[in-house]
Amino acid sequence: MTLIKSISGIRGTIGGKPGDGLSPVDVIKYTAAFMMMLKEKVKSGKQKIVVGRDARISGEMINSLVTSTIQSMGKDVIDIGLSTTPTVEIAVVEEKADAGIIITASHNPENWNALKLLNDRGEFISEKDGEKLLYYAENQNFDFASVDELGKYTYDDSYIDKHINKIIELPLVDVAAIRKRNFTIAVDGINSTGGTVIPLLLEALGVESVVKIYCTPDGRFSHNPEPLAKNLTAISELVTQNSADVGFVVDPDVDRLAIITEEGEMFGEEYTLVAVADYVLQHKAGNTVSNLSSTQALKDVTEKAGGKYFASAVGEVNVVELMKKNAAVIGGEGNGGVIYPELHYGRDALVGIALFLTQLAKSGTTTSELRRTYPDYFISKNKIELDSGTDVNEILECVKQKYNDHLIIDIDGLKIIFDKEWVHLRKSNTEPIIRVYAESDSANRAEMLANKIISDITELNYQ
Repeated sequence: MTLIKSISGIRGTIGGKPGDGLSPVDVIKYTAAFMMMLKEKVKSGKQKIVVGRDARISGEMINSLVTSTIQSMGKDVIDIGLSTTPTVEIAVVEEKADAGIIITASHNPENWNALKLLNDRGEFISEKDGEKLLYYAENQNFDFASVDELGKYTYDDSYIDKHINKIIELPLVDVAAIRKRNFTIAVDGINSTGGTVIPLLLEALGVESVVKIYCTPDGRFSHNPEPLAKNLTAISELVTQNSADVGFVVDPDVDRLAIITEEGEMFGEEYTLVAVADYVLQHKAGNTVSNLSSTQALKDVTEKAGGKYFASAVGEVNVVELMKKNAAVIGGEGNGGVIYPELHYGRDALVGIALFLTQLAKSGTTTSELRRTYPDYFISKNKIELDSGTDVNEILECVKQKYNDHLIIDIDGLKIIFDKEWVHLRKSNTEPIIRVYAESDSANRAEMLANKIISDITELNYQ
């Protein structure tokens, strides 16, 4: 069994003894700790918390524990039911709530679940708040409400429709253009919330021909839920068999978007953000942000449009912070996460679909032709397992000195930039591992570059 406690949330496998997995005891403990953290931040008034969940098998059970704990701490809860991560983020702002909890383990398998924690802006909580939450959980210094002070429970399942309506109203979403193209679109909803939400969005966008696979939201994931090529053979076949113009795949909580071309090939998860950013930048001058491990194709597209590109540390909270600092018109992560601040500051597959379809409709091209308009880069993802007790920081410093004649960024591990190539080294916070990401204009070259750095590190480790 596994339980991972971090500032980004509480994630674990269902079952087992308390502390070994995400047991009911752990759900109550960390929800109560979050409420105590909020009590410290918000000194007065009745606090209000928004809760939503994906379609995981354990979701309804976890939801009952979370909402009851919130009430037991004297805070009101608005349960928006079966939902998406970006929908909950929007609901927090719309309700003027003090916080939000999303019950989802994102791309993890169906035996996992998690609590994702939001602040009053509908954004993930800060590192400082996360540390305070872990402190309260560790000490179990909870203060439950008396019977006369229990919080109220309200159920409101209208937010999926509100989310879709907000997307439809965006100036850069052109429903008429999408309807005119008469697209046939294939959808893989991984048997979670996306299976119902994406067809609703497509209907609102004027798409009449939708072919679906794995769109029953029962939490029985039909394949590994991480939207990678090896997990998406079924929708690739669905696209070609139905002569679909494009296929869309999301993860269980609908914040990551993968695209399949009309030829049944992966558009490239890294290129979801690239394509959407290209469209936005054609109509709105400005800057972009992605994290250090994302493709430099976004930098190319941004500079071509006259904007500036900025790279943040890995993590959505870091991307959002840098987007705000540099007034970015769009940003996100190379895992298919599109953040469009005109709607909200969170990864959102639904707005990604709407903007991408508008671009595709107006371009008059096929999906594969659109993909070929962008530069080709390939990322090789590897890791080095080191002996326990290895001083990883010392190794990274030695690598930094070895390549100090190149441009180096060290805000999150170590990124070495070789003109149009780069290597990003990141250490694990929980085990002696260095993750090695390398990008170049060919898959072989990216692999060679990664292996060269791995060889350097291996040599340093045994000196």
